[in-house]
Amino acid sequence: MRLAEYTDYTLRVLMYCAARPQQLVTIGELAERHGVSKNHLMKIVNDLARQGVLETTRGRGGGLRLLADPATLRVGDVVRAAETDFRLVECFDAEVNECLLSPACRLKHLFDSALRAFLKELDGATLADLAAPAAALPKPGAPRPPQPPQTITLRRRKPPPA
Repeated sequence: MRLAEYTDYTLRVLMYCAARPQQLVTIGELAERHGVSKNHLMKIVNDLARQGVLETTRGRGGGLRLLADPATLRVGDVVRAAETDFRLVECFDAEVNECLLSPACRLKHLFDSALRAFLKELDGATLADLAAPAAALPKPGAPRPPQPPQTITLRRRKPPPA
């Protein structure tokens, strides 16, 4: 499962604002910090403001700030509000499901359980758990620390008996 970029950036905006509770943050600052277009961020910020999560102030000296207490914002709720499609497989949507295996298939139940476990894990974390103090964040333009390469170990299938 992969979250949409919209959800990723939504979480970044909220984490950034939560790390700066006493200051107004600008769209320009967010765009520069995260390397995202201002237009894309404006859509996210407008949606969060409509939901009552952010307060926005227009004009010179304006910006945005978190309205809600970060300790009360569950990450799972943010993800549910930002994601538009949790259909991991076709059979999650009865209106478009044409899979012939559906009547006897156990895969849907496995994926459904996995999705529930995923969201339950996210529900156990709040924005306050994720927000680093502003002093701990790297400065704009600072080099990013190197990331270790990810390795995936695949097991070989046993050949069929001869």
